Amino acid sequence: MTHTPRHAGRQASSWVVDALLWVLAVAGAVCILLVILAHTMGITLMMFSTGSMSPTIPAGSVAIVQEGPASEIEVGDVVTVDRGDLLPVTHRVTSVEPGAVDDQRIITMRGDANEQDDPQPYPVETVRTVLFSIPGLANVIVWFGDPLVLGGLTIAMALLVGWAFWPKQERSRPAALAGAEQ
Repeated sequence: MTHTPRHAGRQASSWVVDALLWVLAVAGAVCILLVILAHTMGITLMMFSTGSMSPTIPAGSVAIVQEGPASEIEVGDVVTVDRGDLLPVTHRVTSVEPGAVDDQRIITMRGDANEQDDPQPYPVETVRTVLFSIPGLANVIVWFGDPLVLGGLTIAMALLVGWAFWPKQERSRPAALAGAEQ
């Protein structure tokens, strides 16, 4: 009969905890790097609640957009423009005309699901060009933003870190076992 030492199970769980902590540490470092890159490169996220850009960008998608000068806009680009007090709009550019100043462009846009251009052209000096989109990700982001989910995740991570770093007590072995191993 083979006898497995008691501490073998603890070593396996310790390895699992160490691996999980390393994965979380790497994920945290990647998040920090992505925030720095996003800030320095003018990249943001846009969540889509309507289907005006379907099927290209369906409702519930998240688009990765990068801010740039309006002078680089071309017909066919999908861009996001700000509209003062209204929510930004993301549609496909259907025409580009020079604006009142060198850096300004007057653009006409239309959603891929719409039959007509937007009612008014947009005078812009900067736009956010859609680099790519991920369907369904908006729902996940909204779910993670729920206070109950955030609170639960915070408590779970605190418990995991506390458990991983809690001082371990060495169990003393019975004298009979200690003498038999020598």
